[in-house]
Amino acid sequence: MDIFAIITILTILSAAFAFINTKFLKLPFTIGLMIIAMCFTLLIVIVGQFNSSILEQSKELIQSIDFKTVLLEVMLSFLLFAGALHTKLDDLAKHRAPIMLFATFGVMVSTFLVGGIFYFVAEAVGHHIDFIYCLLFGALISPTDPIAVLGILKDAKAPKKLEIKIVGESLFNDGVGVVVFLVIFSIAQRGIASVEAEEVGLLFFEEVFGGIALGLLMGWVGFKIMKTIDHYETEVMITLAMVMGIYSIAHAVHFSGPLAVVVAGIFIGNKSPEIAWSKTTQNYVDKFWELIDVFLNAILFVLIGFELLIVTINGEYILLGVLAIPITLIARYLALKGPIMLFNKKLEFIPKTDMIMTWGGIRGGISIALALSLQPEMERELFLTVTYVIVVFSIIGQGLTIGPLVKRVLGR
Repeated sequence: MDIFAIITILTILSAAFAFINTKFLKLPFTIGLMIIAMCFTLLIVIVGQFNSSILEQSKELIQSIDFKTVLLEVMLSFLLFAGALHTKLDDLAKHRAPIMLFATFGVMVSTFLVGGIFYFVAEAVGHHIDFIYCLLFGALISPTDPIAVLGILKDAKAPKKLEIKIVGESLFNDGVGVVVFLVIFSIAQRGIASVEAEEVGLLFFEEVFGGIALGLLMGWVGFKIMKTIDHYETEVMITLAMVMGIYSIAHAVHFSGPLAVVVAGIFIGNKSPEIAWSKTTQNYVDKFWELIDVFLNAILFVLIGFELLIVTINGEYILLGVLAIPITLIARYLALKGPIMLFNKKLEFIPKTDMIMTWGGIRGGISIALALSLQPEMERELFLTVTYVIVVFSIIGQGLTIGPLVKRVLGR
């Protein structure tokens, strides 16, 4: 099936599911679409018991979509820019120290906690997994998904102080998480003896700081260009070209594309409205990126629902997935606890910040995409199933209850 036909099918289904959710279910947009997609998938499986061709054709359609490439190399840059564009730099700067610790120290601590605990839990149920593969799982599941977090927090109505920490962390920690994943993936492939500490440090420095520098440079260039004109159609096109160009350059020079796009988005979104854009341009830029955000989120969460078709339904895998849910939550709580205690008095965190941030750390498509990138000998099928179980619980269970939790904790 050609790419246009696939996009057409996904768009039609996303629009239909969005209508059903808006008209009848009235759930948060992304959660509603994913639930409907999963129900639709289960219906296909049931019908497939009587007509196997329908099930086979559906599986072929989903398998023909390279979820990892579609998300990490196509959709992610646009979604991150759309989120970063509306992130206020003043709020982010005030909380920059804890956000940076959450996104770096927190991800690495969580990676080792999840990997270590999961290793022993798997051994306890009689499934031996090499420790390095468990660390790979820890790396892919530790970053919170900015796409899921941004969509769900809009409906949670969390206090601004808390929202900026969760959103700020999620915008930056996926870039760091991908770098940690790539380092561990390289060790798993080549063996720890063939990977030197200097190489790891250089990779981390190049990806993270190179991505930040590229984002600042391209954001400044885009800002300067838009400052010289007042033509909203052209300026909207410049923002679109900037995102695509940044991600392409980052990929070519091995910088972190997600970090570069986030930094550029924050720069443009904070500098341009007051200096480079007219009110008309700002309105059109905002509306354009809101539409991009809604459309791609719809496609993404429908795809996550459809991924159920290719997940291995195995009792042991499902059990390990269920057991991994509290492991990831405990690891996240412990990873956040240190930075929160360190900055608690200075920045006056709201009560129970650790609990709310733990529950508000939604996992999503990025974790599934990284799980799909594992090689078969790395327990790919097991970790894909475990990751899917966690993501479904995270988006539906945590996503639907984060709002009530915030209200209860804050006594609203």
